[in-house]
Amino acid sequence: MAKDDFDVNALAAYLHLLPSQIERLADRDKIPARKVGGQWRFARAEIHHWLEDRIGVSDDEQLAHMEDVLSQTSPHPTEDVSLAELLPPAAIAVPLTARTRSSVIAKMAELAASTGLLWDADKMAEAVQAREAMHPTALENGIALLHPRRPMASILGQAFIALGITSKGLPFGDRSGRLTDVFFLICSVEDRGHLRILARLSRIVSQPDFLSAVRQANSAEEAHQLICQYEADLN
Repeated sequence: MAKDDFDVNALAAYLHLLPSQIERLADRDKIPARKVGGQWRFARAEIHHWLEDRIGVSDDEQLAHMEDVLSQTSPHPTEDVSLAELLPPAAIAVPLTARTRSSVIAKMAELAASTGLLWDADKMAEAVQAREAMHPTALENGIALLHPRRPMASILGQAFIALGITSKGLPFGDRSGRLTDVFFLICSVEDRGHLRILARLSRIVSQPDFLSAVRQANSAEEAHQLICQYEADLN
């Protein structure tokens, strides 16, 4: 078994499910898996991408449950994810001056690098472009949750997020054709932390009135205040 692979029992413990539930998911092709020597094996990277996809289609109750599961499997389970702390005001651009998908990605990487926490904006932008080419992160509500395919700890001082809001929506790959104007860039240093941030972000942006409020923000400080306010409502 590869070093990063789960077997059925290890994945069941990781996801707080029963081994029989994991086997049923694998038997029904509902989870990425392969058989080695007649036994199910699960690649860690594929499981994290599977969880990422599930986060994108879950409701608030499911997202809250997923946050709990990911928190329990964290090396520091008592530590809550705080978007208010992960989003420095210096990493917020209101407005973000970009008119194309490639310029949004480049500007968001530059914005993140301006904090001093990202050391290679070009490398981050290239990785995000590759992720978007594989599967766009734009959602029907007009936001995009930008991130590279895998965490990039080698170019980050710590995990954090950046936020950019364009004055007008632009095509960003949403399948429904909806324009996108709110962009979060998730800069993670490890997979589990990335999923926890993604789950928390997904909960906040799905709250009633959050997006309309943040779109009306006139400054980085006002946008940051809104994040703090809506996150407090979740807690």
